[in-house]
Amino acid sequence: MSNPARTFARPPFVSHLTCLRCGRHYAPEEIEYACACRTNLGSDIGTLDVIYDYAALRRQIDPAQFVADPDQSIGRFWPLLPIADRAHLPPLPVGNTPLLHAARLGASIGLPNLFIKDDGRNPSASFKDRASAIAVTRAVEEGRAVAATASTGNAAAALAGQAAAAGLATVIFVPKTAPPAKIAQLLVYGSRVLAVDGSYDDAFDLCMAACAEFGWYNRNTGYNPYMTEGKKTVSFEIALQLGEGARGEGRGAVMRAPDAVFVSVGDGCIIGGVHKGFHDLVTLGWIDRMPRIYGVQSTLSPALANAWRDGAEIPEPVHATTRADSISVDMPRDPVKALRAVRASAGAFVLVEDAAILQAILPLARLGAVFAEPAGATAYAGLLQAVCDGLVQPEETIVVINTGNGLKDIAATMQVTGGVQVIAPTLAAVKTALAA
Repeated sequence: MSNPARTFARPPFVSHLTCLRCGRHYAPEEIEYACACRTNLGSDIGTLDVIYDYAALRRQIDPAQFVADPDQSIGRFWPLLPIADRAHLPPLPVGNTPLLHAARLGASIGLPNLFIKDDGRNPSASFKDRASAIAVTRAVEEGRAVAATASTGNAAAALAGQAAAAGLATVIFVPKTAPPAKIAQLLVYGSRVLAVDGSYDDAFDLCMAACAEFGWYNRNTGYNPYMTEGKKTVSFEIALQLGEGARGEGRGAVMRAPDAVFVSVGDGCIIGGVHKGFHDLVTLGWIDRMPRIYGVQSTLSPALANAWRDGAEIPEPVHATTRADSISVDMPRDPVKALRAVRASAGAFVLVEDAAILQAILPLARLGAVFAEPAGATAYAGLLQAVCDGLVQPEETIVVINTGNGLKDIAATMQVTGGVQVIAPTLAAVKTALAA
């Protein structure tokens, strides 16, 4: 597989990119992925932040336009995205996932204003579709023929689906331990799948080297700055959906910020995107405050939580063994944005045991009607811990983001529920089973 020479189409409202390490500014056409100060592939050094012309956006865009747009996918936010033309987005709509008022679930823990943002309802059943739609769009606008990524499964499935819709070839690097359901998605979409005999971090580094060698478009989290921009659209939707509720109560707001948001964290790109989205809205004056953002990690994959606790800027690598495969990361690839999200919003990192993560799947489904994979349930497990720690108050509006559908990892569900009971085909057996 090969790629033609890179072309460039400038997004109309992108002002420049800024390095989060050295502060250097770049015009969008000057740079592809990372600042020249980046010294190795395994750290955040040289990570770029995409900066918009917010004054021009305020003059030309009214958030009411997003409500009225017949396209309710992330395409309606195109002025705030790093793409030249919304028509270049793949014809597989992403976003507009429901924000569910989980009244029964909230009542069970004393939070009447609890909402679940169920991103397991995206096309490939995970949050990662948001970033992958942007990756495919930019690959198309740059004239690339192949896009690649490393993933434990969700980012890869999202890229595979979006690329299939756009007619773009993909090469996917996964650790050989990735769940079969996620591998099946990659294969059915036609990706070339390379299962690496090693960890996610090994797959990441190999993908980086292959993209550099073969000129493929690199979707890798933390290295490609535009992935944050796709992920931030979840915050735009949350603010619009809460604003819709406020309008229904006669308060007139187009957008409204929650008090706190809980999200599971692995590499750190999702939580960085959540913060970037609310930051954009605050900068534009479309919401009146930044919500507190809480990152939730397993005690068996705690690199970012450790760095936050210790006041560090770069986390020390860990040996991640959490059952929540989507957030099992030794060395987070987007730590600066993740730590900034928590620190700048006056939030916190919360650690939870794997047993609590698996147990959180059940109330989410039985009281909240949301079927989450372990990584998605991690956010709710973190909320339960935060309630115990006094980090949230009963009157607050709380949003928990489910990042992936439970069908991604059926083995975890069968483990936590205990599976099914096999009985003889008789009414007597039914009565015995019910009595037991």
